[in-house]
Amino acid sequence: MDFIDYYKVLEIDKKASEDDIKKAYRKLARKLHPDLNPDDKDAQKKFQKINEANEVLSDPEKRKKYDQYGKDWQHAEQFEQQRKSQQQSSRSGGQQFTGDEGDFSGFFESMFGGSGGRSQSKFRGQDYNSELQLSLIDAIETHQQTISVNGKNIRITIPAGIENGQVIKLKGYGAPGVNGGPAGDLFITFSIATHPDFKRLGNDLYTTATIDLYKALLGGETTVDTLKGKVKLTVNPETQNGTKIRLKGKGFPVYKKDGEFGDLYISYEVKLPTKLTDQQKTLFLELSKLND
Repeated sequence: MDFIDYYKVLEIDKKASEDDIKKAYRKLARKLHPDLNPDDKDAQKKFQKINEANEVLSDPEKRKKYDQYGKDWQHAEQFEQQRKSQQQSSRSGGQQFTGDEGDFSGFFESMFGGSGGRSQSKFRGQDYNSELQLSLIDAIETHQQTISVNGKNIRITIPAGIENGQVIKLKGYGAPGVNGGPAGDLFITFSIATHPDFKRLGNDLYTTATIDLYKALLGGETTVDTLKGKVKLTVNPETQNGTKIRLKGKGFPVYKKDGEFGDLYISYEVKLPTKLTDQQKTLFLELSKLND
């Protein structure tokens, strides 16, 4: 595997703080995101690289290994184990491994089957991480999308009911293994945008419906939007502002449970009339006197 300088990928210095890394990643992610560059394959490749770089450098333990072992950072634990083994064998007269940078470069060549190496140890490939953005409307239906990871297009099926921040694993879609070892996995994190009219909490949805004062007082019918079309509701007389009703089964689909849905909660917002005529004011005044 060729060495990738993650610091150069994020355009930061090796002494960058965690906050510097976070800011650099966000800046580049906004610039290179596939949604903003749908036909730019070069931008998509760069987007994958900054995700990979951020995954390593934003994790203190991974960053420490990367800084010490470079492209072989994922095999640091195996390296330490082999080094201890060699140190133990040196007590029996073998050559001791010092752990200097020049030494472990050659050591890795031997360990992973480099030129002149005798060992052909198999090691699992690196895991990849990707983010996929969806709208709330996208997430209510099982559908397929194609994502690009390291220049490779992968078509995935997204089950209805996927949640914001949920991570799914695609086994074997990461980096290839070393010396015939198994490939790593691909972890996809879903980012679901907020909707202007609906709020999602678990499998339930929340929204508001505006009714006028007269309908709130006298009752009647009103039409409200759901994520799957409009429904007609009966408004009871003397409905108070903020009254909440529940439409069972009109919420969000339950993840990987066909036919199961959450509920939709609707809060009535009573809109008071404005620009009253003199006659209307007189009528309201008479009503107010009846309540004295």
